Amino acid sequence: MPLSRRNLLLAGVLSTATRVQAQSSLPPQPQVSAATLARDESFWSRVAAFYESPPGTLNLEHGYWGKMALPVQQHYLEATARVNTELSAYARRGYDADLKAATGRVAQALGVAAGEIVLTRNATESLHNLLHQYRGLVPGGALLYADVDYPAFQDAMQWLADTRGVQAVRLELPARTDGATLLARYVAAMDANPALKLMLLTHTSNQHGLTLPVREIAAAARARGIDVFCDCAQSWGLLDYRMPELGVDWAVFNLHKWIGAPLGVGALYMRAGTLAKVAPAPGERDADNTRVAARVHSGTVNFAATLAVAPALDFHARIGGPAKEQRLRYLHALWSVPAAAMAHIEVLGGTDEASRSGLGAFRLKGDASVAAARQVQQRLEKEFDIFTVVRDSLASGGCIRVTPQVFTTPAQLRRFADALRALA
Repeated sequence: MPLSRRNLLLAGVLSTATRVQAQSSLPPQPQVSAATLARDESFWSRVAAFYESPPGTLNLEHGYWGKMALPVQQHYLEATARVNTELSAYARRGYDADLKAATGRVAQALGVAAGEIVLTRNATESLHNLLHQYRGLVPGGALLYADVDYPAFQDAMQWLADTRGVQAVRLELPARTDGATLLARYVAAMDANPALKLMLLTHTSNQHGLTLPVREIAAAARARGIDVFCDCAQSWGLLDYRMPELGVDWAVFNLHKWIGAPLGVGALYMRAGTLAKVAPAPGERDADNTRVAARVHSGTVNFAATLAVAPALDFHARIGGPAKEQRLRYLHALWSVPAAAMAHIEVLGGTDEASRSGLGAFRLKGDASVAAARQVQQRLEKEFDIFTVVRDSLASGGCIRVTPQVFTTPAQLRRFADALRALA
């Protein structure tokens, strides 16, 4: 083929398709519990075959975004070629139906109505629309967020307080704790601040994987007349759940993390009947407060990424949400349990099953400074060829985040545990 951007792209599509066809198909799941399947290395090696596995550095920083499985990548490349070929003829004649179908698939996977979901570019865009357009704050009121929240969202909550003339309450949570303690801390904060009107809850913290008892906290908030925005950017796909289980009216998601869609796809959930408190986006109209899509105006988006949403959800379902959650929990335990027994390591996150997740973090015991965390991250990278990332927004100090993926092997995590021992 003549050398051109399109032909190079098509060559990549054909190469990817050949690799996918050459691999054995993912077999039906064995009729065992998700916890048992999580330890079936034969099954997970077949799952791993559907992902590119580059040589070299051991990457344990998959919390930034998730790798597409090869079938999803193939579909995305083909969709990119289609959009690049058909251009505006596709955008104006075919995209609306495809967007509707993708939105419906996301809604179905979350267990809600399609009219309660709008696709966005990411969870940040989704939450910023909620915050900027929220109508429930007046001077004299208060809002609450916590140190476990995404750093940019903490800043956005403070900005909202400053611009609306309300008090901002920042809750500091223990770096290692259980669900009962978390619930008690939030309830105490609500009771200590009777002017609260809005609260941000992070289902699973991007800092260290701590998972909040969202349903119980949201119920306590509702009883006190407090609205709740829920950040599910890290939790969907990392944990297996449906929206009704969380009991919140508004939530934001990333599909490009643990669901495995291409970069640039998120979602906003707004429960039917709750739109009146969030104004339409500038340039949108919704006089009857019935159109969740009117709360976001993204402009031109990556059409091909939207077209790859259904294949990503299909592959996620083939692995199985419960099995994926249990596998990631198992992988977390392979490094965190031995690390917790090391005299020089402090493991962060949840101490009971409900407050833990497959995402975790650690720091050197006795030195919670961000500078120390950065030194450890650099040692892991330079001395052991293991890539991690520093998180620095917890009130208790800095930490190193560790996020394996479904294709990470037990041997790789044993290697990581050995590296932690060598840090002494």
